[in-house]
Amino acid sequence: MPESNKPVRVVIVDDHEVVRMGLRSMLEAQEGTEFAGEAGSEAQAIEIARSAHPDVILMDVRLPDGSGVEACRRIRSEMPDIRVLMLTSYSDDEAIFSSIMAGASGYLLKMIGAEKLYSAILSVARGENLLDSEISKKIVDRVMEIGGGAPSRGIDSLTRREKEILDLISEGLTNREIAERIYLSEGSVRNYVSSILTKLGMAHRTQAALYYQERKRLME
Repeated sequence: MPESNKPVRVVIVDDHEVVRMGLRSMLEAQEGTEFAGEAGSEAQAIEIARSAHPDVILMDVRLPDGSGVEACRRIRSEMPDIRVLMLTSYSDDEAIFSSIMAGASGYLLKMIGAEKLYSAILSVARGENLLDSEISKKIVDRVMEIGGGAPSRGIDSLTRREKEILDLISEGLTNREIAERIYLSEGSVRNYVSSILTKLGMAHRTQAALYYQERKRLME
């Protein structure tokens, strides 16, 4: 998460040069964002994520040498503090589900206006997930379907500390930020997160965050 007085550094991943040029112009016209690089393929996306280490990546779902979803999964696995915002021309439940399961923080269509996209980038950089309640519900239902209902049982097996950390994960905090908040080492937090995901039967912290947020909403 970037410091409040610094612009959000953004990398653009799209196989169309014209799209990249348009997005770059938009970013450079805003004071709160900074263009940090671009890529036109899955391989290039992973490479520039490692070298530029931006705050947010605008990622196309379909890339010539693979999938933006797979690129997102690899980037989030290796560099979990980088937020990925899927930006695509295609809207279908499977693509949305795959993107969120890969760790994306949101899924937007390219027809979105510049102001809304700018606002979305800032929101994602703050650690927010850009999914409305209907999509969140679909994700939770799908996770529970795949896991045979395991998450609903697993949440009760979490310790007090694990529930506290899960709550902070749902707020969008990184391991380092959680460690600073509750006075633990980053390594200890990493171990807790691993335990939480195992108990919930989930692969990514974004899945756990969405499930926890939906569970809290239903209990209100």
